[in-house]
Amino acid sequence: MKTEISEKAQYLLKTLVEHYIEGGQPVGSKTLSDHSGLPVSPATVRNIMSDLENLGFVASPHTSAGRVPTAQGYRFFVDSLITVSPLASFDIENLNKNLDPDMSSHELVESASGILSEITHMAGLVTLPKRDQTQLRHVEFLKLNDNRVLVILVLDDHEVQNRVIYTKESYSEVQLKEAANLINRHFMGHALSLIRSKLITSMKSDQENMNSLMQTTLEVAEQAFDAKQEADFVVAGQENLIEMAEDQALNDIRELFKAFSLKGDILHLLDRCIDVEGVQLFIGAESGYQLLDECTVVTAPYQADGEQIGVLGVIGPTRMAYERVIPIVDATARLLGAAMDYSRR
Repeated sequence: MKTEISEKAQYLLKTLVEHYIEGGQPVGSKTLSDHSGLPVSPATVRNIMSDLENLGFVASPHTSAGRVPTAQGYRFFVDSLITVSPLASFDIENLNKNLDPDMSSHELVESASGILSEITHMAGLVTLPKRDQTQLRHVEFLKLNDNRVLVILVLDDHEVQNRVIYTKESYSEVQLKEAANLINRHFMGHALSLIRSKLITSMKSDQENMNSLMQTTLEVAEQAFDAKQEADFVVAGQENLIEMAEDQALNDIRELFKAFSLKGDILHLLDRCIDVEGVQLFIGAESGYQLLDECTVVTAPYQADGEQIGVLGVIGPTRMAYERVIPIVDATARLLGAAMDYSRR
């Protein structure tokens, strides 16, 4: 698309987008002529703007009210017209202060979501780490009543998870303790998903010689380390979207709040980003979800132990300060990953 637009038109488009992001009002030809620094008259600007409108980069919301960038115009602006600078040292220090490696993974995710919202004044969201990358430090099985067992998982990031499972057989406290000891002895430091699969593979391959302890361990472990749980995300700063919304977009933003409560579409969008390197932007309809048509989603994956285990980002109006938001999302992902790495040592 870049070859279709002259350098003069590109410069005027950049000026228009920057003015609209700053002020939120349609930008007229005289304003562009006065602020572009180009030796062009308002009449020339009008002709160029008309060409850009025909190409789909700008639109006229009202007759003689100036023009605003479209999602296509924002996309061209982000891809071709801005230079993203590294985050300032002050912002890096602020992020580091809020991403303490001594926090659990869930605390780190909540803090990252909050700091993204605080710095960008938009909605910050972070997915919880994929469980198949989480390593086991210790497990205990405690008998409750009937066939109910309390599972206590101590994970590699200082987090303790409790869950209740239901077994086919009613096991004694001694049987459950022996099963936990077997798992702790052989699988401490292993990924949760591998514990389950290795146990099932090794024990089912030798079912004829399987003793009572192995049977107990297999049934309890199949449920305790079940990796079918759907990843979730933490969101902060949804109220910022209401404050930043244009009048005509308020209904769309209110609908977006419903999406936060339903979570499914947003989770699916974030999951699409986990295997992609670096910052991703979904501007307007690019996300594929109608509720996000008036928004931009900026995401980046975060890593631990060299594996991409989650995604973070911000959701805001398409009229956002891209040169500011992109490096914030990028730096937060890197620092969150570093904190996750440190917490697993």
